[in-house]
Amino acid sequence: MLAVAMPRLWDLKETSLYVEDMPRALKFYVEVMGLCPLVEDERFCALDIAGRHVLLLFLRGASLRPNELPGGVIPPHDGAGPLHVGFSIDAKDLPGWEGQLASNGVAIESRMSWPRGGRSLYFRDPDGHLLEILTPGVWATY
Repeated sequence: MLAVAMPRLWDLKETSLYVEDMPRALKFYVEVMGLCPLVEDERFCALDIAGRHVLLLFLRGASLRPNELPGGVIPPHDGAGPLHVGFSIDAKDLPGWEGQLASNGVAIESRMSWPRGGRSLYFRDPDGHLLEILTPGVWATY
């Protein structure tokens, strides 16, 4: 039997969060997090992260049926409960992020100093999702 090489994954391109109030969530991610919408409708919004990644916000419960598009069908999906997403930054930008969150009334829930030298700030979005701002040195790969 011939061994087949495992195909390689290159990156994680999309991450999804499910929200109760799309206008409220969109305002937070645009005004507080500085993300730019790529495409949006009443059901979802795709937000650009540094021209490399996409954060998808879905209205909770609005994607429980297949979504038929001209190019194919997106199967149903949904999520509940507080999820976690981490955003990478340069270490020199950490004080600026602390100020950005404070000026927008976003409480920092926790700070972490990691053994490899990285630092993290944890806070919540309006839907209670745990967001993290992390600097290099958190993971062996970052």
